Amino acid sequence: MIGSMWRSLGATVLAGALALGVTLGPPEVSRAQSPAAAEPLRVVATFSILGDLVAAVGGDAIELRTIVAAGTDAHTFEPAPDDAIALGEADLVFANGLGFEPWFDQLAEGADAPLPVVVVTDGLEPREAGGEHADEEHADEEHAEDEAHADEESGHEEGEEHADEEGDHDHGADDPHVWHDVRNAMAMTEAIRDALIAADPAAAAIYEANATAALAELEALDAWVVEQVATLPEERRKLVTSHDTFGYFADRYGFAVVGTAFDSLSTEGGGPAAREIADLVGEIEAAGVPVIFGENVQNPELMEAVAEEAGVALAPTLYTDALGAPGEEADSYEAMVRHNVETIVAALGG
Repeated sequence: MIGSMWRSLGATVLAGALALGVTLGPPEVSRAQSPAAAEPLRVVATFSILGDLVAAVGGDAIELRTIVAAGTDAHTFEPAPDDAIALGEADLVFANGLGFEPWFDQLAEGADAPLPVVVVTDGLEPREAGGEHADEEHADEEHAEDEAHADEESGHEEGEEHADEEGDHDHGADDPHVWHDVRNAMAMTEAIRDALIAADPAAAAIYEANATAALAELEALDAWVVEQVATLPEERRKLVTSHDTFGYFADRYGFAVVGTAFDSLSTEGGGPAAREIADLVGEIEAAGVPVIFGENVQNPELMEAVAEEAGVALAPTLYTDALGAPGEEADSYEAMVRHNVETIVAALGG
């Protein structure tokens, strides 16, 4: 099984992979029926933020392996052979879905038998890339561009340039960064609880108790975020980040995403073009944004250059697609959220 899983790693990422060759549910035989029920459930989580949520519910009843380590970008991660082996041996695999882990999609498609996968975003209402604000802003840009070129005989070139620009946007794509809305993390926790209980009913009481405690902590965390953001005047709630990762956060807690260095939901495909950086600098200046934010999964030099060009400050790094390494201040989901909120509010003048 592992050989055929591994041979797919060099292939191009295939679209819609989670739906192909994967069962979105627990293994057919539960641990209550298994002679090895005394052994911890072998569980795999695809990346560090999800792994922390799984660990909170599973506790000592599971043996957890997280594939994409803390501080590593899940968008661009390349798995090793032992990652494929871990997936093949797992009793349960938790994935984010919504296109966040293309490497995992390939592994799942290459499996000889369906993997016991639970996609924790199933049941959530995904937001479209950029959201309504970005669509309106893009429409305004189109109108201004049309006026600026109305007297020029460059319609064909402009059409090609605009088509390329549209290709760089993720219009119509679902945003996978659901965890930045703490309420979504609560829904993910419930999905984790239900899947663990179904796969391991003998330990149901453990999973139920752990999930109840975790949900209470997350509910308190969400209330804390609301309280912290309330100290920041609405006109200052403007975000500029490395890539389009804070849409759910903005929707939930009342921020506007002015722009991103990568005009994309992903960090794949190299850095942004010079024209995109120039456009972002213009957006920063037009919105009067005093500070911009880099991310822990990306080289800080890009945002340093943007900040210098725009004449604004660069805030301390936010943790977005991965937790901090063990011992860092953002080495758990709750610590990540608290760090990000405190950094954003302080930088924007709350």
